[in-house]
Amino acid sequence: MAHTLQEIDAVIAQGPFHPTWSELATNTVPAWWAHAKFGIFSHWGVFTVPEFGSEWYSRNMYIQGSAPFKHHVATYGPQDKFGYKDFIPLFTAKEFDADKWLDLIQASGAQYYMPVAEHHDGFQLYKSTLSHYNSVEMGPHRDVIGELRQATLARGLHFTLSNHRAEHWFFMSHGREFPSDIHGELKRGDFYWPAMPEPKDHFDTRSQPYPTQEYLEDWLLRNCELVDNYQPELVYFDWWIQHEAFKPYLLKFAAYYYDRAAEWGKQVSICYKNQAMAWGSGIKEMERGGFNTAQPFHWQTDTAIARNSWSYTTTLDYKEAPEILCTLIDTVSNNGNLLLNFGPKADGSIADKDRQILTAIGAWLKANGAGIYGSFPWEKSAEGPTQAASGAFSDSKAQVYTPEDFRFTSKDGAIYAYQLAPGESTEAVVKTFAAMPAGHEDEGYNGIIKHVEQLGVGDVPFTRDEAGLHIAGQMVADGVPRGFKIISE
Repeated sequence: MAHTLQEIDAVIAQGPFHPTWSELATNTVPAWWAHAKFGIFSHWGVFTVPEFGSEWYSRNMYIQGSAPFKHHVATYGPQDKFGYKDFIPLFTAKEFDADKWLDLIQASGAQYYMPVAEHHDGFQLYKSTLSHYNSVEMGPHRDVIGELRQATLARGLHFTLSNHRAEHWFFMSHGREFPSDIHGELKRGDFYWPAMPEPKDHFDTRSQPYPTQEYLEDWLLRNCELVDNYQPELVYFDWWIQHEAFKPYLLKFAAYYYDRAAEWGKQVSICYKNQAMAWGSGIKEMERGGFNTAQPFHWQTDTAIARNSWSYTTTLDYKEAPEILCTLIDTVSNNGNLLLNFGPKADGSIADKDRQILTAIGAWLKANGAGIYGSFPWEKSAEGPTQAASGAFSDSKAQVYTPEDFRFTSKDGAIYAYQLAPGESTEAVVKTFAAMPAGHEDEGYNGIIKHVEQLGVGDVPFTRDEAGLHIAGQMVADGVPRGFKIISE
């Protein structure tokens, strides 16, 4: 276990990976992850205690005139009397039960789980030698990440972690702009340290003030501590590691992590956004959006079951299960994975709506997952008039599909066709499999279709003509996609 920068260097010197992008790019995408397709994310911590606004409450409560600022003053008092740190004793997690969380996550059909170990607020949900502001010494007085890891592995799922420490450089800075508890000289080890001015442009990779060596070394040590103590099979970073100041430290972390994984005999990778890492050295991540055409590489979209927050609040704008299932299907057809976030309540219990959505997804996957898990893109990914929006932050509105919209995957010689919005008709017409007229067979699908199975139902009748493959399927619940397995020769 590395406790110092010298020990980190020693591990890297002895391992198969060194801190160069060319070497790191030889680390392959984990086969288990490429086959898993669906994982669960969770945002939970001190920021959940007020259950207001979003997981950015710790920042926004110090922005004068904002809704969180006004709510905070009205509910808890002025920020110089009750600051963010004063929520820590209220974060008792009295209803937190890792086994109950993982029972639900397993029931959702997810194959891997990724809790946030430290968010932008700087409070660690794990035992740490680098800061006293962690869940073992304060708040719950429990190793939350350790308990979640144990429950995850006990169910045969893959355990992964997310760390959002990079953004802490500026996250608490607005408290310096008026009388609050964020004032004076802050030193390493202080909860709010360093509270530097926030960049005007979060995507400026050279923004000032430039992160200091002391801060960057602390970032590296925290992440290596997580790797050593919890052996995650993926590590996810939010966007600010793209700042050029992080590059040498990110290189060291990646080399250290990949070297440790080689010791464990595990396949691991790093999820990154934008161009934070060299191509091929990690997994391309798209927040709240994705690619709407099939890609020649594996990628991942992360989104939440609510549109307006990643953490639980009392005013969540929930998506419904059918919409999320359409996102999953569309993502998988384009060679991606879906990482879906939910936020437990402040006390550690899970809201009924979250439970209902995750359970509905799991029930659908139990019947229809054959063309999702372990599948690959087919030669054609989509049919129909509706194309999903493309790019990060493109899922702010629900995509409206029609009965003519299908997405395709393949596995074990079969083709899977998912009808995204079946409507009220029992018949599904897949134009891609139309019987082409004599002399034009090579212009369409010329395989011989032997039988068609509706997933979760069994074999169903079908006919084929120049209009398409007509499948006499069975009705499903309103708005829920249905899948068909097509066997041909």
